[in-house]
Amino acid sequence: MLPAAVIGAAVNRTAAGRKQINYEGEEEIMIKVGIIGSTGYAGGELVRLLLQREDVEIKWYGSRSYIGQDYASVYANMFQLVDENCMDDNMKELAGLVDVVFTATPQGLCASLVDEEILSKVKVIDLSADFRIKDVGVYEQWYKLKHASPRFIGEAVYGLPEVNREQVKSARLIANPGCFPTCSFLSVYPLVKEGLIDPGTLIIDAKSGTSGAGRGAKVDSLYCEVNENIKAYGVGVHRHTPEIEEQLSYAAGKPVTVSFTPHLVPMNRGILVTAYASLTGNASEEELRAAYEKYYQKEYFVRVLKPGVVPQTRWVEGSNFADVNFKLDPRTNRVVMMGAIDNMVKGAAGQAIQNMNLMFGLAEHTGLRQVPMFP
Repeated sequence: MLPAAVIGAAVNRTAAGRKQINYEGEEEIMIKVGIIGSTGYAGGELVRLLLQREDVEIKWYGSRSYIGQDYASVYANMFQLVDENCMDDNMKELAGLVDVVFTATPQGLCASLVDEEILSKVKVIDLSADFRIKDVGVYEQWYKLKHASPRFIGEAVYGLPEVNREQVKSARLIANPGCFPTCSFLSVYPLVKEGLIDPGTLIIDAKSGTSGAGRGAKVDSLYCEVNENIKAYGVGVHRHTPEIEEQLSYAAGKPVTVSFTPHLVPMNRGILVTAYASLTGNASEEELRAAYEKYYQKEYFVRVLKPGVVPQTRWVEGSNFADVNFKLDPRTNRVVMMGAIDNMVKGAAGQAIQNMNLMFGLAEHTGLRQVPMFP
C-alpha cells in the first residue's frame, strides 16, 4: 500500500493541472480552480457543476459583495457541501494557487485584473464580454467602457468549442461566449457557413429566462414586473448584437448585420431562439438538413432534432445541450431556424467548463453529461 502521505498528494504542477496518485497507485490529474464572481448566478452554476467532479478542487470562492462570509450562507443549497468563506478578487495571489481562473464578473473587471504575469502562470476563462469582440472600438461603443487591457484581445480565443475547438486547446485566455450569441450562432451557423441563406436578411428573435439578467437587484427583475408578462428589451441596442454579428461574419466570410431582439419571459432558465432568413437559392429540406448534419453530426452537445420537432427550453434545462432545428417555408422562400439552450449551462458555466476540459486535454463532456431535468 502506498504511504498515506503519497495517496492523494499533489506531486507536481503541469500544464495539464496537478498530478496526484489515486488509491490504486495510478497517476491522475487534479485541476485546481479559482472562481472570481462565485456568488453571481453564473458563478454559482460553476460551483454546482464543478463540485460534482472528482478531478477538480475549487480553491477560491471569490466575491466582492460577500468577502469573509460563508459561501453556504449565500447559497444555502451548498450547506455542508462548501465550508469555505468568500474571498476577494486578488487575481495575482490566486494565480499562484490554481491552474485555471474563471471570472464570472461584470464587464470590465477581468480586463482590469489580467496581465502578462498572471497569464504566464494560469489559464483564464472569462465569462464576461471583455475579450469576445476583436474590435476594441466596437466593444467600447456598445459597452460604454474603456477597455483596460486591449493588448490581450487578439490573443483571446472565442470559446465556442463547436467552431474553435483546436484554438481553445492551446489558449491561455478564453472569451466565453454570451448566452444569446451561443444559442443564436448554433441555430443558424450551418446555413450561414454553407451560403444557403442570405445573412443580410437574418432576423433573430430570442427569449430568455430571468436568470440571464444576473443576481443583482433590479426593478425590471422584480417578481411583480416579470410574472405573467413578456416584453422585448434592448431593442436595436442589445450588447450581444455585435458579438453575434462578428462571429457570423467569420462564418460567412463577409460582414454580416443582423436584426436581434431579445425578450424577457417569466421563467428561471432557458433561451429560445427563432431566426428567419431568405434562401439564396432553391434549397430543399434535405439540403438544409444535410448542412446541419455536416457540422453537428459529431458534436456531443448539439442535438439536431428530427423533422417537425421544435426545440423547447424544458428539454435542455440543467444540461449543456443545445437543441436546434429548422423549417423551410417555400411560400416565402425563407427558412425558420430554431434553437434552445439552458442559459446558465451551455450559455455560461457549462460552456466554460467545456472549454476548460479542452484546455487540460480531457474529454470534452467530462463532468457535463447531466441529463436535462424534467419536470
